[in-house]
Amino acid sequence: MADNEVDAGISAIRSAALSFTGDPFAATAETCMTYLSDAILVMAAGRIRQFGPADEILPTLGPEVTVELYPDSLILPGFIDSHVHYPQIQIIGAGGETLIDWLDKYTFIAEQAYDDPDHAQQAAHRFFDELLRNGTTTAAVFCTVRPGSVDAFFAEAQKRAMRMIGGKVLMDRHAPAALTDTAQRGYDESKALIERWHGRDRLHYAITPRFAASSTPEQLKAAGALWREYPTTYVQSHLAETQAENEWVAALYPDRAGYFDVYDHFGLIGERSLYGHGIYLSEAEWQRIAESGTAIAHCPTSNMFLGSGLFNIGAAKNPDRPVRVGLATDLGAGTSFSMLRTMAAAYNVARLGGQALSAVQAFYLATRGAAEALMLDDKIGSLAPGMDADLIVLDLKSTPLIAYRMQFTDTLEEALFVQMTLGDDRAIRATYIAGDVAYERAR
Repeated sequence: MADNEVDAGISAIRSAALSFTGDPFAATAETCMTYLSDAILVMAAGRIRQFGPADEILPTLGPEVTVELYPDSLILPGFIDSHVHYPQIQIIGAGGETLIDWLDKYTFIAEQAYDDPDHAQQAAHRFFDELLRNGTTTAAVFCTVRPGSVDAFFAEAQKRAMRMIGGKVLMDRHAPAALTDTAQRGYDESKALIERWHGRDRLHYAITPRFAASSTPEQLKAAGALWREYPTTYVQSHLAETQAENEWVAALYPDRAGYFDVYDHFGLIGERSLYGHGIYLSEAEWQRIAESGTAIAHCPTSNMFLGSGLFNIGAAKNPDRPVRVGLATDLGAGTSFSMLRTMAAAYNVARLGGQALSAVQAFYLATRGAAEALMLDDKIGSLAPGMDADLIVLDLKSTPLIAYRMQFTDTLEEALFVQMTLGDDRAIRATYIAGDVAYERAR
């Protein structure tokens, strides 16, 4: 904040606080995070102005600054959901199918309803309410093939002053006629949406092929050309979610070396590209993902719900060629908006795969790790002066069981593990967007 900036609109909160300064997959927890048992965080003009120990910050505050005290709580950066489908919230919990059958039976039917602008607006409103109630302040979101679904999404995000990423799905084959576009139409509509929304306030556009099997080579070529025209936008899609999908893509693109090579060939990989799942990847693909700067969204509740497989976090974070990974709900195949529930699922997936995932690593994947995956770690994902004031207050005693269990925790790691194992939306005491309270749990 400049020396001559007026001190109007300053607010402050006080509690314990946790933020990451590095990657706990690559270093010890102590060296890559900041934990303060009594912290004050000061916000002004939508950003964090000060952050540090309460006994250091408190004397610097003028009498006009009210400090909101949150006892038995933990201040965290807002959670970041790196892969989610807002039009699918009406089919959460629709089960009994594997991926491709699930798309045909539920998803493609549900998404056709988004031709109705009222339906799209109501779904977007509910989606954002749920994000905030669960402490999610930024997400990378798939809309539908219809531009109106994108307009509804971005209009709602803009109204709430949220930093959001989203885009129109590109899909010109292997879907109902009512849900397909063409290579040219997909290009034209996406370009118009980019011009309308990308860079407005805190909004970012993502060029969004659903997945390689639902786009022709012509459409993927057009998507790559569009990204070269607008290099500050994102690319998001799906990758290697199931073995059957891998086989299908191999049959559709026989000249390519693998699933990831399809996207590589059409110029759709690199920094600011983010692919959901990445379960069935070869070491050569992991190498190319790492060297290109492409990121992967880990979607554990979705993968377990559809029986898709177990994501290999050890392979992704191999220290010889680490990949940027963000945690994701992947609603509606994912089963919860709660990033705490998603962390617990990620732990279970790791254990089933014979690996370990610490609570510190899980919280990193939902905050700074996801921000790094989205190339937004200079703006969100950490608590530090100059960062966006998007944060949450986590109630460390949100249920009677958690309150009882917390009496027997001796370390921060253990306390975090209890929160992610037993916690859910009830643990979100407050969600702040750009320094303002956007959600507060009933007291």
